[in-house]
Amino acid sequence: MITHLKGKLVEKNPTYVIIECNGVGYFLNISLHTYSQLKDEENVLLFTHLQVKEDSHTLFGFVEKTEREIFRLLISVSGIGSSTARTMLSSLSPIQVRDAIANGDVPSIQAIKGIGAKTAQRVILDLKDKILKVYDMGEVSYQSNNTSKEEALSALEVLGFVRRQSEKVVDKVLSNDPSLSVENIIKQALKNL
Repeated sequence: MITHLKGKLVEKNPTYVIIECNGVGYFLNISLHTYSQLKDEENVLLFTHLQVKEDSHTLFGFVEKTEREIFRLLISVSGIGSSTARTMLSSLSPIQVRDAIANGDVPSIQAIKGIGAKTAQRVILDLKDKILKVYDMGEVSYQSNNTSKEEALSALEVLGFVRRQSEKVVDKVLSNDPSLSVENIIKQALKNL
């Protein structure tokens, strides 16, 4: 199995790259996440997944091992093929996909083009336990949210806002996007205060 490729970046497009290794050009399908993370350097390293089918061998490239792991988990779900998994990783970052599954966030997954309610529920049902176990998450995502929330509320208090009023706004901001950083929570809250 080809686990990674390190070589010269010959061509870079939003959906694929071509990497030359020892005179052989490899065509790798990539997500928009990998495309945005991939620097325009001459030499690159991409982690790969080789999909072998009766009529084709297809290589997928990932800038991070985490993205490859999530891709592999996604394609293990019945009804999720490699193109759907790649679309999911193009619409959301690997961390957002992981957190949406871990938190049972059906609307976030359903918002991805081509994913219906039943498919989103199946993804969560099939992968939630695996994600929690592999990433040792448990209640971690909620705890980090609470930490971020507390830091944001403290900062808003320092800026002179009443805590009770700030808390309502911060809760609303976090309900829209639980993965926001403390800085972004504060920025969003300031727009609504």
